[in-house]
Amino acid sequence: MHEKERHRIILSAVQDRPVVTVPDMCALTGASEATIRRDIASLHLAKKLRRVRGGAEALNPTKFPGLAGRPFTLNETLRIAQKQAIARAAVELCDDGDPIIINGGTTTFQMVHPLATRQMQIFTNSFPIAEHLLKNSKNAILLSGGVIYREQNIVLSPFENDVTRNFYAKRMFMGAQGVGPLGLMEADPLLIQAEHKLIGQADELVVLVDSTKFQKRSSLVLCPLDRAHTIITDDEITDRAAAMLEAAGVNLIVAHPTAAKQQEAGA
Repeated sequence: MHEKERHRIILSAVQDRPVVTVPDMCALTGASEATIRRDIASLHLAKKLRRVRGGAEALNPTKFPGLAGRPFTLNETLRIAQKQAIARAAVELCDDGDPIIINGGTTTFQMVHPLATRQMQIFTNSFPIAEHLLKNSKNAILLSGGVIYREQNIVLSPFENDVTRNFYAKRMFMGAQGVGPLGLMEADPLLIQAEHKLIGQADELVVLVDSTKFQKRSSLVLCPLDRAHTIITDDEITDRAAAMLEAAGVNLIVAHPTAAKQQEAGA
């Protein structure tokens, strides 16, 4: 990742939270601690943020803090071919008429394109997903209510008794911050609270993650690995990660971005 892109991500992150730690920035950018500390020093000297012990804070923090994690607009441009292939494989699991839940995220967003030809009942907490499917498909769309988080383009309800409890889904499709032996990981407790409610409404949990997510970790575990029925990833998954899923009894689907591109070119 180039320095300018790292700086954009760091400045975006410090606007969302009172203090962003060095490990948090490493997770967001994939850079080393030494690199992040140099970036913080550089941005501090440029008067774009304030360096504090163990991290950084915004010079003029927002009144309403957002969620932890990389913003949607930055994340959607990363590993796009892999995300598209994973999303196509996810939609292949669906039949017309199925009730499904699609959790907000940049990989799940890529499901909207193959879903354009389907007629399904779709519950989502994502504005981009709902908007695209309303404009470009005949799917029935149910959008959750709650607080709007602009950076992630999702709606989360702070209330236990909301519309989520009234929707049954055959499958729930979601992403994750990381995947490891302890389970599926997320970056923010509010996300975990909302996703727990959604997971409980579906017969099967299908997780869409590109292969880099098997190297990423977070301090928050959403659920054990064996709670996922299926994990869909790309063909760069390591043998070790595949063996971990097999040992947990998780069905693994490997999508092939290169093959998909060749197929489209020949069509």
